[in-house]
Amino acid sequence: MYTHILIATDGSEHANKAVPHGLALAKLTGAKVTALTVRPHLDDFVAEGVVITVTNEEREAFKEQVDHHLDFTRQAAEEAGIALETVQVESGEPWKAIVDAAEQGKCDLIVMSSHGRRGLSALIFGSETQGVLTHCDIPVLVFR
Repeated sequence: MYTHILIATDGSEHANKAVPHGLALAKLTGAKVTALTVRPHLDDFVAEGVVITVTNEEREAFKEQVDHHLDFTRQAAEEAGIALETVQVESGEPWKAIVDAAEQGKCDLIVMSSHGRRGLSALIFGSETQGVLTHCDIPVLVFR
């Protein structure tokens, strides 16, 4: 049925609700599992006319911090006895990074959660899940 499942998470409690379901489905089907988290760009910036430079050490520390978004998934996979590959990518558009990773990894299912925002809240904050659903031909299993 499925041979490669991509589980997308930002490490939040809400996003992690999808993790056990994706892992259980992988166990049932014998699918390979990749867990993905997306970190935002960490660029130099200007504050009150002063350029603040982000050092390579700060960038590496940020990467390490974001890597902890995958800790819950790592632990759940280990407890379930499922081999897991983890991936962290940098992107200003998380939905696009998820779609790209799924396509490049030849995944046949994406598992993720949705905050379920509606109305003005959805308009202001957007929806990474909606972006994935809109721009991806790969099936997506969404949890709320």
